[in-house]
Amino acid sequence: MAERQKTAGPAFGHPLEQILDYRFENPSLLAEALTHRGSLGALNRDSVPVSATAGNERLEFLGDRVLGLVIADALLRTFPNENEGDLAPRLAALVSSPTLAQVAADLGLQDHVKLARGQSAAAAETAVLADACEAIIGALYLDGGLPAAETFITSRWRALIEAAIVPPRDPKTALQEWAQGRGLPLPVYRVIEASGPAHAPSFTMAVIVQGFPETVGRGRTKRLATQAAAAVLLKSLLEQAE
Repeated sequence: MAERQKTAGPAFGHPLEQILDYRFENPSLLAEALTHRGSLGALNRDSVPVSATAGNERLEFLGDRVLGLVIADALLRTFPNENEGDLAPRLAALVSSPTLAQVAADLGLQDHVKLARGQSAAAAETAVLADACEAIIGALYLDGGLPAAETFITSRWRALIEAAIVPPRDPKTALQEWAQGRGLPLPVYRVIEASGPAHAPSFTMAVIVQGFPETVGRGRTKRLATQAAAAVLLKSLLEQAE
C-alpha cells in the first residue's frame, strides 16, 4: 500500500482536496466517499437495482475503524497516566456522531455530499455528515495509506483531544443526572430504525426528557446510538441554560 502525502504536484482536481490539503491518486475514491446511498435512487432512471456496495457505506465502515485506531493511539500518548476506564469515554466522545458531524461541518462537507432529493446535510443532521466524514477517512486510507488518514485525523482532532482535560462522563449518565437534579422523570429512549448490512449495522435511537423536544442519535450499536442521542439532547439543554 502506498504511503505518501500528496500536497505538491498538479493542481487539486476537486475543491475539497484543497480543504483536505491532499490530492487523491484515485479521485473516484473521493467521489464515492461523497455519495450518500440515498442519492443513487435519483440516478437510477432505468429502474436497475442499485448494488448493495454502492454509495459511501463501505468507506464509512473502513473509516470508522481507522478513526478509532488513530484516536486510541493519540489518547495513549496524550494521557499516559490514565487507565482504560478513563480512556474509554474519551474515545467514545471523540468518535461519536456529534463530533464527526462537527468536524464535517467545519470542512464544509455539507456543500459536497450527494444526497437524495429532500435530504439535508445541515449541521443538525449528524448522521449524514458523520457518515461522510468517516467515508472521507476511509478514502484517504485506501488512497494514501495510514499516514494520509492519520495526518487528516490528527489535524482535525488534536484540539478536541487536548481540550478534554477531565475525562468526559457517559452522556447517558450525565443526562440522567441532569433530569434527576431538576426533579424530572428519567429520560425515555426508543428505537427509531435498525438497518444496514450485517457487517455494518446502523441504529437510530430517540431520547426525550419530559418538557423538552425529542432528539435522535445514530451509531453502529444501540448503545452507541443511545449515547449519541443523549449527547445531542444534553448539549441542547446546557446551551439553553446559558
